[in-house]
Amino acid sequence: MRFFFLFTLLCISSLSQAQKIADPRPFANSITEADLKKHLYIVASKEFAGRETATEGQRKAAAYIETQFKSMGLQPGNHDSYQLNYPVFQDSLRGSSLEVDGHAFRLMEDYDLYMSNYTATLLASEIVFAGYGITDSAGDDYKDLDVKGKIVLLLNSMSPDRLQAEINNGTFKPYGKQDAAQRHGAVAIMVIQSDFPRKDIPPKENMYVNPYRKVNRPNTFFVSEKIARAIMGDDFDSAKNGHIQPKTYNVQATLEFSKSLARLQSSDVLGYLEGGDLKDELLVVSAHYDHLGTRDTVIYYGADDDGSGTVSIIEIAKAFAKAKAEGKGPRRSLLFLANSGEEKGLWGSEYYATHPVYPMDKTTADLNIDMIGRIDPNRKKGDSTNYVYVVGDNKLSSELKPLSEGINRKYSRLELDYKFNDSADPQRIYYRSDHYNFAKKGVPIIFYFDGIHNDYHRPTDTPDKINYDILAKRAKFVFFTAWEMANRDGMIKRDIPL
Repeated sequence: MRFFFLFTLLCISSLSQAQKIADPRPFANSITEADLKKHLYIVASKEFAGRETATEGQRKAAAYIETQFKSMGLQPGNHDSYQLNYPVFQDSLRGSSLEVDGHAFRLMEDYDLYMSNYTATLLASEIVFAGYGITDSAGDDYKDLDVKGKIVLLLNSMSPDRLQAEINNGTFKPYGKQDAAQRHGAVAIMVIQSDFPRKDIPPKENMYVNPYRKVNRPNTFFVSEKIARAIMGDDFDSAKNGHIQPKTYNVQATLEFSKSLARLQSSDVLGYLEGGDLKDELLVVSAHYDHLGTRDTVIYYGADDDGSGTVSIIEIAKAFAKAKAEGKGPRRSLLFLANSGEEKGLWGSEYYATHPVYPMDKTTADLNIDMIGRIDPNRKKGDSTNYVYVVGDNKLSSELKPLSEGINRKYSRLELDYKFNDSADPQRIYYRSDHYNFAKKGVPIIFYFDGIHNDYHRPTDTPDKINYDILAKRAKFVFFTAWEMANRDGMIKRDIPL
């Protein structure tokens, strides 16, 4: 009896070892240039209209990804659903007007506005010029001014010395003018800018995910120098040249803004592959499938950003599903997470991270793919046809970088470029994609990226410009890395503070 028990344990151990050391290359070979191209010409097609969050194009893309996950046998990643919905709110402009002493000015020709303004009609007999309108440790532009219940006129930005000082000491605040005006009781601000008339389409909509604000800032209008002169007369030229003298101007002004609020929704698409003996632990492989949509009938296709990541996770999921079908599935479970809302501010991944379907403390890592189908024209070193930027592998775990480099040496032999791991990176790439919401929760991450090219966020980011051979090689590298993470004995260490 004891001999039989020991024999059984040895068999189980042998099977576990066989699972761990199964050769991933036959399954990686299912990730092909042809299949990536086939998917990408659909995802970045005219039919999906740029996949803007909370639009019909995004919903079509979500349905396509869901169909692919179903076809390969993945389970619904959100319990009984492949989609995780989250609310989106949209403001649409209903009307606006701006008048000074009976003279009407035109939207976008003479003024612009924040769509986050609240519906209001303001009639004022005074407008207070308050310089740059900043209150900070260097001074208070509202000193000796009474602006309570009044409209305030402000110069754009702030003095160069003061701006640089705030940037250097980390106290610069993008809403500084609004917050200062609010603290002093202003009901609206008018910020003088020089780039009028504007060729942009008049603001019609503004999307956001949290409509319930602790603070409703004063309505903000951006006005031309023409409007500034209508209020200040010759004083404006003096102020523009740096001779700032706060003053109250007696003018009859009308500021009007009205909007409608629509309640929409968007979704992440989740495909789940159950693991083996470590199935309660999870590896996430993510990419965002949304892009910028359509602007004035021009489609922003987003083939590289991030159609390339979207089709990569589809193909990586297919490779893992094939392995499982052949009895060589991963020890840990995998979640293939296609996020929407990334271009709006990492919305979809933030929603998942704050409403996780699977525990974050059981999530070993997130491998996030955002743009891996092109070549960075600014990369002047090495082989431009055989590299990938690896970002974040040094941030939360001492195990990530050696693991990644070992897998690369064994299977892919790409040039791993760590340019964007530099803490002084001016583009702050580490903070700009969906992995960051996992990192904030302490989950180790690796972000795969090809760099900023000339078609970034332009209508010309089309599938015909993708380097499919490089895309396939990079996608296989992510697969090999995921294979190791899903089959190793322990979860990835979390030994570096966030």
